[in-house]
Amino acid sequence: MTHAIKKHLGDFLAILGLVLLSAGVAGYILSHERLRFPWQSKPFPVNAAFTTAQAVTPGQGQTVRIAGVQVGSIGGVKLENGQAVVRLDIDQKYKHLIHSDATALLRPKTGLKDMFVELDPGTNQAGPMPKDGTIPVQNTAPDVNQDEILSSLDTDTRAYLQLLVNGLGQGLKGRSTDLRNVFKQLGPTHQDLARVAKAVAERRTNLRRLVHNYGELTAALADKDHDIANLVDASNAVFSSWAAENQNVSSAVAQLPGTLNTTAQTLQKVNTLSGVLRPSLDSLRPAFKQLNKANKEVLPFVKEAAPITRNQIRPFVKTARPYVSQSLKPASVNLSRAIPDLDSSFHELNRFFNIGAYNPAGKQSISDACEKSGQCTSAELNRKQPYLYWLAWVAQNSNSLFSTSDAEGPLRRALFMFDCNSIHAILDQSGGAADAIFGPLSSVLTDAKFCGGASK
Repeated sequence: MTHAIKKHLGDFLAILGLVLLSAGVAGYILSHERLRFPWQSKPFPVNAAFTTAQAVTPGQGQTVRIAGVQVGSIGGVKLENGQAVVRLDIDQKYKHLIHSDATALLRPKTGLKDMFVELDPGTNQAGPMPKDGTIPVQNTAPDVNQDEILSSLDTDTRAYLQLLVNGLGQGLKGRSTDLRNVFKQLGPTHQDLARVAKAVAERRTNLRRLVHNYGELTAALADKDHDIANLVDASNAVFSSWAAENQNVSSAVAQLPGTLNTTAQTLQKVNTLSGVLRPSLDSLRPAFKQLNKANKEVLPFVKEAAPITRNQIRPFVKTARPYVSQSLKPASVNLSRAIPDLDSSFHELNRFFNIGAYNPAGKQSISDACEKSGQCTSAELNRKQPYLYWLAWVAQNSNSLFSTSDAEGPLRRALFMFDCNSIHAILDQSGGAADAIFGPLSSVLTDAKFCGGASK
């Protein structure tokens, strides 16, 4: 057999694919035909007794609904004691909604009598519906046929109804497309209503509580009719007072935008303050944590200082108070008046001393660099010194200048500097007259040991 499969592998795979496709299609169809597979949970069976179960056909997709939401399907129907007992297969997740006082109605979905069961689950006080429990016939109602409705009418009413139906037929003659479009436009509305009904079904407990509370509120208001009348009279008096203050209210409303703008600006500033205040408070948090400990540490000091404060400092303050109020207060007032002028004077003095100590463009650092490198000239080095340097230089040279004196007073010192060439130039300008006096000096000036080379 393995050899045959290998020989016809393509045909075998094609047949296997067809079998799998058929199984998938069959499973899809059966799932939509509401066939319960073995791995699915079994439904919760509930019976409902009706006087008639016409058009009920189990296995044809006829459903059980609560407030428009499908909660199960019709699983079977049988006759017991002249009553039609319909078995309702409820999904396990909805079984807790059905109670013993539940009611059931048979209703058609279409004019072809495609039936479904509409359940009212009942109240919590009645308790849950047991498995295989039965809704009695007094809590159910079957579908009513049109012929039963028409048979209950008298001859004139049937004639009027016939005229109405004929008129409706003539009015809709040739307007089937428009009628279809109307029903088509109602589709989204129907979907929205279905979602609303589903939400109401899920919130029916809250809705029932709301209706109950509203009924109690209405009953309570009915018992307090005198109080309500007093409330209306008081409200009328209040509104009359508001009407009398119409101009004031208008003025207040007119000033409200400016107030709101100011409030908005203030809140923005408060927001900025909160952004700054939060880090500050976080920084103070450790200090606040130590505050209790600090208070305990300070307590002995306070106990020791309390007698001193009470017996010595307080009498001294009482004695000094007249002198402080009579003498110190006028001086403080005059001092507070003089403080702006003193502040300006000290500010100018501060500027003066800052000018003396000012180092423009970092000249001191440049001077230090020149001294380390040794590449700056003396003039350049001096030019780079700060003002405070020259102030010390003037003080030092002034001290040296007046340090020598005699009986006639201080002696001014001077330094004269000449080189060999300068002396030769002076001798040349004398026209030979100085040679008799400085003759020996000329030989010295021409000596290379003294002047570093031959001179003119």
